[in-house]
Amino acid sequence: MSTPGALTQRERPLPLLAIDTGGTFTDLVLLIGDEIQTLKVPSTPNDPSQAVLNGIKQILEGRDDFALLHGSTVATNALLERRGARVALVTNEGFEDVIEIGRQDRPQLYALVGHRPPPLVARDDRIGVPGRIGPLGEELEPLNEEHLASLADEILERGAESVAICLLHSYANPAHEQNVSKAIAEGLGDYAIPISVSSEIVPEFREYERTSTTVLNAYVAPIMDRYLGRLAREAGAERLSIMGSNGGALTIERAQREPVHTVLSGPAGGVVGALTWGSRAGFDSILSFDMGGTSTDVSLCPGRPLRTREFSIGGQPAAIPVIDIHTVGAGGGSIARVDPGGALRVGPRSAGAQPGPICYGLGGKEVTVTDAHVWLGRLPADAFLGGTRLLDQNAIEAPLREIAQALDMTLDQAAEGILSVADTAMERALRVISVERGYDPVDFAVVAFGGAGGLHVAELTKRLGSRRALVPPDPGLLSAYGMLASPVTQEVSRTVLLNTETLDLENRLSAALSNLEERARKSMAEGGVNSNLISVEKWVDARYQGQSFELSVPVQDWVEEFHKAHHERYGYRREQTAVEAVTLRIIASAPPLDLRAARLPTVGNAAQMKPVSLVYGGIKHEAMSLWRSELGPKDILHGPLVVKEYSGTVWVPPDWTMNVDEWGTLHLTTD
Repeated sequence: MSTPGALTQRERPLPLLAIDTGGTFTDLVLLIGDEIQTLKVPSTPNDPSQAVLNGIKQILEGRDDFALLHGSTVATNALLERRGARVALVTNEGFEDVIEIGRQDRPQLYALVGHRPPPLVARDDRIGVPGRIGPLGEELEPLNEEHLASLADEILERGAESVAICLLHSYANPAHEQNVSKAIAEGLGDYAIPISVSSEIVPEFREYERTSTTVLNAYVAPIMDRYLGRLAREAGAERLSIMGSNGGALTIERAQREPVHTVLSGPAGGVVGALTWGSRAGFDSILSFDMGGTSTDVSLCPGRPLRTREFSIGGQPAAIPVIDIHTVGAGGGSIARVDPGGALRVGPRSAGAQPGPICYGLGGKEVTVTDAHVWLGRLPADAFLGGTRLLDQNAIEAPLREIAQALDMTLDQAAEGILSVADTAMERALRVISVERGYDPVDFAVVAFGGAGGLHVAELTKRLGSRRALVPPDPGLLSAYGMLASPVTQEVSRTVLLNTETLDLENRLSAALSNLEERARKSMAEGGVNSNLISVEKWVDARYQGQSFELSVPVQDWVEEFHKAHHERYGYRREQTAVEAVTLRIIASAPPLDLRAARLPTVGNAAQMKPVSLVYGGIKHEAMSLWRSELGPKDILHGPLVVKEYSGTVWVPPDWTMNVDEWGTLHLTTD
């Protein structure tokens, strides 16, 4: 179906299909010519590829001339649920426990007994090899050839399904890692066991983070290889790309080789999409608020997505570039319960796609956030998936009554309490990424998306003290849409540890940067990217000599840029102290599709309003509901109001005003 905000593009050789796999639904956005077609299908948790293939079959109706861009949660779920491959870690003799020792920090500062998640590699699966590279890249001790010859047998004896290789100082000289990898590959022969090499995954210093990242990659490599391999074989796409955690698209070859870069695949697409629609509405500084069925992802974008390399998943650090996203276990499918102490809890456990909320009528027995909305009337029975599936309000009464009785509340009070608890968790997440980092939410527009985002955005915007909320067209499919607006990217890096007192510093930096740029361009060209379209950014992670952590600044005039950045961050600069270039980075990118939103067509007739009874603030209100497709540009409506569409519902409370801009974005404001 064609949607408000349909897109146009000057050059589009193939129809482009973007797919985002969530915990509850798998979302598809197909771009053909100047039109968008959309589809939501239930996810298949036991085999995520099945939902993807089902959706492809339905939306394409037999055509095979298309390109596929996919955001996957396969790697993410494998890490969170710890159901990845058995990994053999090959490292230097005597350093087998780096992965377990970690850093001398305390995740729970005030806990009497600290707790760390166990490493992904068991102690018996860590293999130490003689040999040593020094910090300057010099060989201090050669590799033991006899030991090299036996490594493959040791790996097979342990039943390993994947191999991670991480040797000391391989960022300075990868020769030992390359020799170990070659010996293992030759010894394994026809055994299809992937090998992850740290100097290829993350050639940077800090042994613990580099080891952890390489292990993470090895842990999910077999799963992702099978998953992506099946898609490549059965999807029928002429070209297949994967959304990366940094907000750019990866070639399938790189995604199979370095799957650790896909762990925030879907949420990253959502941030790109939110920023795109926020900019169209005139707001470059946004708080993205993505509330799906299982979780809520939030991110702060002061004109651009913020990226970080201080990232962990399942308690395991990953030194990879990711969009800075904060996630909480609160979604439409989050289950409400009363704990033994009599307190109302919501999430993180979710009803998911199977069986889903009670109102779906698929066997769900536990009250969810979605059920609370349905009971209160804010989510009408005909609002779900464009009215193709009617929601059952009556089935909610008995399970909700159990919660209400335990809390000594009425049914309406219990339902509003469920929503309030969920709102509190999401408000906390939004404050973490804004207030706690020195940003005032008043300066940002809240962009809501995901299937449930429009139902909560007004309340959360009010709690934050922000002045405006935006709901783009097709909010439940925005993550998939964001993938269409994402560039193809390739980031390569290398630790150099050179300071301003180093002889011939600039020439050495220039040579290293040229080598990195050549690698990045070659990798993208091998993935089918037109070399003439590739642009390059050059960055350096710098610090004052003796500091522990770095600031990232452009290479051009990098010393002065570092002084400025340090003064901005910490309030002082040290002109007399040597500045150290720690790690060089090249970010190569090719532009995304030339997508431009079409203005919303003028609607001749007024929207068809339908009265609906609902509860808000403990009071019954007579509100109006309408379909979003009936709205025209510059329409202004006042709450209480329910706006329905295929992929989501928007709740406009009393004392709120909603206006529609020329692109079809809903603007919610209140005094």
